[in-house]
Amino acid sequence: MDEQMDGAASAEASVLDHVPMRNEDGEIRHEFVEEIAHAIEAADSAALRACVAELHEADLGDLIAALAPDDRVRLVELTGADFDFSALNELDEGVREEILDELPPETVAEGVRELESDDAVELLETLDEDEQEEILEKLPLQERVALERSLLYPENSAGRRMQTEFIAVPQDFTVGQAIDYMRDTPDLPDRFYEIYVVDKDQHWQGAVPLDVLLRARRPVPLTELTDEDRRRVSVLEDQEEVARMFGKYNLVAAPVLDTQDRLVGVITVDDVVDVIEEEADEDLKALGGVTSDEELSDSVLTIARARFNWLLVNLATAFLASSVLGLFEGQLEKMVALAVLAPIVASQGGNAATQTMTVAVRALATRELGSSNAWRVVMRETFVGLVNGLAFAVITGIAAVAWFKIPGLGIVIGLAIICNLVAGALGGILIPMGLERVRADPAVASGTFVTTVTDVVGFFSFLGIATLWFGLK
Repeated sequence: MDEQMDGAASAEASVLDHVPMRNEDGEIRHEFVEEIAHAIEAADSAALRACVAELHEADLGDLIAALAPDDRVRLVELTGADFDFSALNELDEGVREEILDELPPETVAEGVRELESDDAVELLETLDEDEQEEILEKLPLQERVALERSLLYPENSAGRRMQTEFIAVPQDFTVGQAIDYMRDTPDLPDRFYEIYVVDKDQHWQGAVPLDVLLRARRPVPLTELTDEDRRRVSVLEDQEEVARMFGKYNLVAAPVLDTQDRLVGVITVDDVVDVIEEEADEDLKALGGVTSDEELSDSVLTIARARFNWLLVNLATAFLASSVLGLFEGQLEKMVALAVLAPIVASQGGNAATQTMTVAVRALATRELGSSNAWRVVMRETFVGLVNGLAFAVITGIAAVAWFKIPGLGIVIGLAIICNLVAGALGGILIPMGLERVRADPAVASGTFVTTVTDVVGFFSFLGIATLWFGLK
């Protein structure tokens, strides 16, 4: 038996020493994944436990994602209590659900018990209510009640993001009593940056940063060090607003209070970083007309179904833009150059509008754009469109004349370019602001509407001016 264990240990050491997990670009090595897959196939629990013990939760999550679906569950089963369930929060939601569905509720419950409350809530919230209840029933009463309370808060609220492990001390404590309390308490949070002062009913009284606490003498009452104006958040506050507050005031942690001002949790900067990444990912997908819950692990049918509706809307707006061309069918037949150049006008306006729209959507999301500066920003974007319109009118006009040898064509396309770039600038700023005003998500809907505006204005202005200039009917 000892020889087998030594052999497993040396085999695992060779994996870690001779096959590093990542290459110089930070990507996980195929050879490393193959070694782990072979260990899973051989049911080499000792080697797998040694590997899991060495990996950070983020690295373990990447390893799980790289394994074949059947090997993922086997890795969890073979590593047992050494498996860090927080690694599952690093995975796509679909992959995480597949693994949790395959594992016995007892195994998941044991893993959840080892997690901080915010990580446990993040793991459980992806499951349906029946699966949640089945796992929660296997937890001790105190832990179960705390998790159930967090799961009752609205999705994307501070109550869902907070961790319920924090240090709260009575307001009549001295510095020495607070330090002794922390030394004698076995279940302190893994990391904390301040302690909180509460009354006998757990109502929040203020915060004492650790650096302030450690610089004070032991007999000093905590009330002399307490920051009563410390920024805090409500359990019902949207996580995006919390992240914005952290960024604005350079916070590392913030207490979370319920509707009766009782201290119920704390949000730390690592949670906020996750929120920022999620919100940025959601906005980026929305700008492309992709649903926020789409993952790389989703099936072809799931992705196709999710994208179909928005593509259908785009098709309808494309027909609207093309109908403008139908109004000038006779003019297009008389002058082929118009058909060749019309898409250039529309395309330039669309590109300019996309630039403006991207800035506007981001500014609205970060609250940098509001009623106080809306007029100034609209005027700025209009003048930007005008300046670029004049510049590209000259460039495009010269190119059109050189191409088709029709002098008037340069003036026509130049005027159309100016009209469309100004229209694109106005559409790119006004449409997101209008959608924000009616409480629609500007990131989701702006792109299609803005592109439609520039296509319609581009085609109509170019062909309309050409009709008047050349006397076409």
